[in-house]
Amino acid sequence: MDLSQLEVFLTVARERTFSRAAEKLFRTQSAVSQTVRKLELEIGEPLFDRSSRDGVLTDAGQTLQEYAEKLLNLRKDAQEALVELRELQKGKLVIAANEFTALYLLPVLAEFRRLHPMIRITVQRALGSHIPDDVLKHNAEFGVLSYDPQEPQLRSAVVYLDELAFVVPPAHALASAKEVSIRQLGTESFVAHIVASPYRDKVIESFRRHKTPLHMDVELPTLQAIKRFVAMGQGVALVPEISVENEIIRGELVAVPVRDLHFERKLRLVYRQESTLSHAGRAFLKVAEQVARDRGGRYRFQREK
Repeated sequence: MDLSQLEVFLTVARERTFSRAAEKLFRTQSAVSQTVRKLELEIGEPLFDRSSRDGVLTDAGQTLQEYAEKLLNLRKDAQEALVELRELQKGKLVIAANEFTALYLLPVLAEFRRLHPMIRITVQRALGSHIPDDVLKHNAEFGVLSYDPQEPQLRSAVVYLDELAFVVPPAHALASAKEVSIRQLGTESFVAHIVASPYRDKVIESFRRHKTPLHMDVELPTLQAIKRFVAMGQGVALVPEISVENEIIRGELVAVPVRDLHFERKLRLVYRQESTLSHAGRAFLKVAEQVARDRGGRYRFQREK
């Protein structure tokens, strides 16, 4: 049985005669009768009492009527749900990011929410090294990375250029300096992130190359904790510039340029190459591109592959 057969059956049941049902369906009475007869043959039960002039349903017909109405209502619900998805009236968007890369998302998500308030958004916190797998395994539709995953099945776009910032508390002796050298940092107590990263390795190598000790006396689990600890006067730190923009504006921290220590990081938005993006996903890419045009500066949208 198919849904078109059930539609004919239900019309006959509601109209009580084959002739009125045929008029309602803009079909001949013979075609309606043949459709019902074929349905009865497939089921193996008569659906109408042919001895009655009012198209009375048999027990089998009454049972089928209940399920046929449910099936056709489900089809209607499915069609309406698909329209809502296309019109972005419902749906979800799942993005994988870590503590640092999630900071890029905030203005983009704010604009996306303004344009598409009915879409449910989930930003999953994940280790940067795990994010490509999360996207490939469909655990997330997008990932935000601070490195090129070198994964042929993923597409990517550079969306933000960040730089490592050396920050100190306002009362620190170096706070008023226009620029410092790596050698001047040999006596400083650094507050570091407990999670190792390629950029941490680059910093360690730079200090080693300049024959300067790097004292990482405290390791903390979050950027928020690092910023607050430094602001309390408990050390200095090298953190992503995007993570301290507000603290610098408010005067809680001071960023001091370090000669010979310039590490630019490209943030990338990655998604599956061979998978069709959801309607919400395609809308998110458009918003990310528009935010880059509107904000400029470190924001951009440059497709790589």
